[in-house]
Amino acid sequence: MANPLIDDRTLDFLLYDVLDTEALVRFPRFEMHNKESFTLALRTVAKLARESLFPTLRKMDQEPPVLKDGRVHTHPDLPRVVGQMVEQGYVAMARPIEVGGMQMPLTIASAIGAYLDAGNVGAACYVGLSGGAAHLIESFGSDELKKTYMQPMYEGRWTGTMALTEPHAGSSLADVRTKATPTGKGDYLVQGEKVFISGGDNSFSENIVHLTLARIDGAPAGTKGVSLFVIPKRRVEGGKLVDNDCKPSGLFHKMGWKGLPSIALKFGEDNACHGYLVGKANEGLRCMFQMMNGARLNVGMAAAANASVAYHEALAYAQNRPQGRAMTNRDASTPQVPIIEHMDVRRMLLAQKAIVEGCLALLLTCARYSDVADASPDEEARAKAQKLLDLLTPIAKSFPAEKGFEANALAVQVHGGYGYTAEYLPELLLREQKLNTLHEGTTGIQSLDLLGRKIFGDMGLSIGLLGEEMRQDIAQAEKLPRTKKHAGALGEALDGWTVLLATLGTRAQSGDVDGALATSVWHLELASTIVVAWLWLRMAHIAAKKPSSPFYEGKLRAADYWFETELPRAAELCRRVEMPTPAYRSMPIDAF
Repeated sequence: MANPLIDDRTLDFLLYDVLDTEALVRFPRFEMHNKESFTLALRTVAKLARESLFPTLRKMDQEPPVLKDGRVHTHPDLPRVVGQMVEQGYVAMARPIEVGGMQMPLTIASAIGAYLDAGNVGAACYVGLSGGAAHLIESFGSDELKKTYMQPMYEGRWTGTMALTEPHAGSSLADVRTKATPTGKGDYLVQGEKVFISGGDNSFSENIVHLTLARIDGAPAGTKGVSLFVIPKRRVEGGKLVDNDCKPSGLFHKMGWKGLPSIALKFGEDNACHGYLVGKANEGLRCMFQMMNGARLNVGMAAAANASVAYHEALAYAQNRPQGRAMTNRDASTPQVPIIEHMDVRRMLLAQKAIVEGCLALLLTCARYSDVADASPDEEARAKAQKLLDLLTPIAKSFPAEKGFEANALAVQVHGGYGYTAEYLPELLLREQKLNTLHEGTTGIQSLDLLGRKIFGDMGLSIGLLGEEMRQDIAQAEKLPRTKKHAGALGEALDGWTVLLATLGTRAQSGDVDGALATSVWHLELASTIVVAWLWLRMAHIAAKKPSSPFYEGKLRAADYWFETELPRAAELCRRVEMPTPAYRSMPIDAF
């Protein structure tokens, strides 16, 4: 049987049983939709991902882009598969009808994105990046910019990127040096270089629009002096497209996602690169965070989708690969059994299942909070949902990437010696997965964001709201014998986390900010483990009330795995996080 990429029934369970996505159609923004239209959209994208995108994954990995004659030449299958995604409306799925979108709830759009990412994330990213760049112009751009540059991107004729990183700065956007000089005619001449620009050039789109951070001459230092610009590869002049002095200067050879080139980009070598201000001067980073936060959630979903594909590869292999016999069977003349009969293989498969489905639940939960924050008529509900979304975003970006890599490593292990060969897919998927721990801010950066900005910077308000959500589900789960024990364990872990945060907060307020943040990565791991336990408790509580079946038993056993194997680590993680001077903090640099 072919790899399903994402299990349809599991996705339906999450969308309708766990998250009640159908209730979103009560919001005026989504009233033109219903469960039937959602289901049709999901089945359509599943077919496209399985039959068109997935068959191109290995081909694009084996035939990466090349930089030749000043242009990046991408895989010849991209015009077809990107065109199919554009035709289905995936660039502007969640955007309003008046800008050419489908006005779809982000919860459904995210599930659609999961299928696309599972099929071939390198190809799917052209759609996601273009949609995100166009959304920035929609939110902050002038009417002229919307007409000239947003609309062609939403229509899929042009592609888009975000151009942030510079060679000397990496993730430190306060150190952006790309400069923009006013021409006196309403635009700017831009000079500088960006690196790691995903989709920064290709050989199939009519134009490429870069949403770029730069510093206007005389702007303040640091992030307060960064502005946002539209810089097209070809600008519109007199109703025609003309070259805009925006050229690839290098191509990075990545370990995965090879359908999507990552390039170095030079602006203004001939002092003829025109850029157009988006939003207010010196407020570019505030605007760009809209696209950055969306991209972080997209990376999390890409990681979850990748781990799902690897899990289904491992499951099919384990079901069909005969090797060995039961430990109690010493008769070599009897047939060998499929390796799924062996306990350690079942351990690895259940770990993968728990990670994959926990990741999907996390990302779709974030999407639903986003829908409530954007579309609920209730102002208080909108504010609460936005707080929860902001808090969970660094977890939703990092947990699927880190634990997804662990799940993918298990997929390789299940395949044994075949697992590390290019003839089998887990090797490729493991390489592709690793990119997700680095894209859109490393795990370390996300951990500082979670603890420093989203918890300390919010004075604990958001974490309090999350605790309320968790305790409501704990109270419900305590009423069922099947989930009562898990509810108690989650309550204890939540209590321990709360006490820990008070300790860290006191440390920060006393002036030892470095000590409070020194173990932020372990804290992110702790937070992720508890949050996913909460989601597994919610899933188990629902499954326990359903008629008995292998499907629901699978959900209950995966929840058992999380509470037996992962959540007990919370106590040890609390101990580690509480240390003010871990060994690496006190390690002299010259002693390395």
